[in-house]
Amino acid sequence: VNKQLEEMKQNQEWERRKRIAEEKHKEWIQKKTEEERKERKRKLRKEMAEKASRELEKMQLKEKADEKFKEWLQKKRAEEAEKKKKEKEKEKEREAELQEKRTRSEKIFKEWLQNPRNKPQPALNGYGFPHGKATGLYIWYT
Repeated sequence: VNKQLEEMKQNQEWERRKRIAEEKHKEWIQKKTEEERKERKRKLRKEMAEKASRELEKMQLKEKADEKFKEWLQKKRAEEAEKKKKEKEKEKEREAELQEKRTRSEKIFKEWLQNPRNKPQPALNGYGFPHGKATGLYIWYT
């Protein structure tokens, strides 16, 4: 009877230890699962933060590039406007010079027209008749 009681006690002790071990095993598995879940959440948050950071950096770079492009475009337009302005100025200068030449030419032409009227006409110098006298080998018979 003592032996049976002793065996029963041992069985109960073994069952109790088995239950305790199973409970501890379940607790350990739950704890491990919870840690893994927390670790996944932490990694996910870290990845999201990195992704957001990359997106922000990408947006900043894009904004900076757009700003640089606008500055370049504005500079090019200003250069183009300056170039057109200089071309117009050169064209005006050419027109002014041409107008001045025309005016001068007209003035000189008018002076030329007026001057011959005031000057006496020179005698005609025909071939062999310098100053109206016959010279040379040619003799004219009348």
